Amino acid sequence: MEGIKMKILVIGGGGREHALVWKIAQSPLVETIYCAPGNPGIANLADCVHIPADDIEALLDFAQAEKIDLTVVGPEVPLTMGIVDRFQAVGLEIFGPNQSAARIEGSKSFSKDLMKKYAIPTAAYETFNDRDAAVAYIKGQGAPIVVKADGLAAGKGVIVAMSEEQAIAAVDDIMLDKVFGAAGASVVIEEFMDGEEASFFAFTDGRNILPLASSQDHKRAFDNDEGPNTGGMGAYSPAPVVTATLHNEIVETIVKPTIAGMVSDGCPYSGILYVGLMIKDGKPRVVEYNARFGDPEAQPLLMRMKSDIVPVLQACARGNLDQDAIEWHDKAAVCVVMASGGYPASYAKGFEITGLDAVLAMDDVYVFHAGTSFQDGKIVNTGGRVLGVTGLGSTVAEAIECAYSAVDKIDWKGVHFRKDIGQKALNR
Repeated sequence: MEGIKMKILVIGGGGREHALVWKIAQSPLVETIYCAPGNPGIANLADCVHIPADDIEALLDFAQAEKIDLTVVGPEVPLTMGIVDRFQAVGLEIFGPNQSAARIEGSKSFSKDLMKKYAIPTAAYETFNDRDAAVAYIKGQGAPIVVKADGLAAGKGVIVAMSEEQAIAAVDDIMLDKVFGAAGASVVIEEFMDGEEASFFAFTDGRNILPLASSQDHKRAFDNDEGPNTGGMGAYSPAPVVTATLHNEIVETIVKPTIAGMVSDGCPYSGILYVGLMIKDGKPRVVEYNARFGDPEAQPLLMRMKSDIVPVLQACARGNLDQDAIEWHDKAAVCVVMASGGYPASYAKGFEITGLDAVLAMDDVYVFHAGTSFQDGKIVNTGGRVLGVTGLGSTVAEAIECAYSAVDKIDWKGVHFRKDIGQKALNR
């Protein structure tokens, strides 16, 4: 490979993919990056290809025609559709779990059964295909209680019900009214876990694991963790809640048994494993697994990563991950998500975003695009989560200040963002 530069295809068009492209672009091993479908922010770093992330056959044709050396899958939908299997079948290298392994995110009941089988700490649960049986269980357990659609629901299929009435309404929404479509054919009902949430990521080739630095997401739409759940309103890294001792405990009691369990069950998991955790009294329990990088956690994590990401992605895809550590910048990073007004419910779009140029002149800050597009030569908001404004600082407090000073320069009609991202790290 000496002297030959790689062509890489990144699939997806959100903030997570922008962060991946940004990080891959720093690698001396890479010549050309394509991104499908990409977005206006990604277009500054890669050639955007107008193919949707779920059009697997078109993506495969493109990768073959362009002789792509490595494909990196951002979102969960193509993974659960089996994009990895298709690429591997024709001998193309691709980063991410195959269809059978992606069930760890694609089916809540699959992942809960895995945890139960391998004694991985999590909340007690039951799975139901029948509405009346689910309602009877809720009445027997009482509230607070958690109701989850079994399948993919874009990070929104989880209802933390504070009353029995709310829990039953959630079951009816999912199972009778089909608010999450086919994802709600069955529901998983879990005990309520309180504590502090954290996100933990590890690269894996199916056997070996390479953990990343700690991070914490902010799921709720409004300050002080109020309002509905969203795809994530901001994140920071490192997360002080994950101490060095706790980091080791997560690796030993959760990550390693998960990866070993997947091998034992005949569906080895390769790619990046995202473990959503609830931490109480210094003990971690799994809330859920995801089969990809978190969004927005990818933004602060990748800004802090010092090591070249490309050899790691390649080693995972090839099944020869022998690295045991990643080098990190000793800075903290904070990502503030700027969303459309009304998100996660209905929101207005098509408004011009101003101030992006002013941020370009700032040091230690980068704006990752998520729900943006070009219209008439202007960048406008087209999604719920629009931008991930990410700042670096020698401490979390400095990184917060850096991110928000950039946020202050950016505006569009109805913009909404939380004002307390990262505060949990300070108030300890």
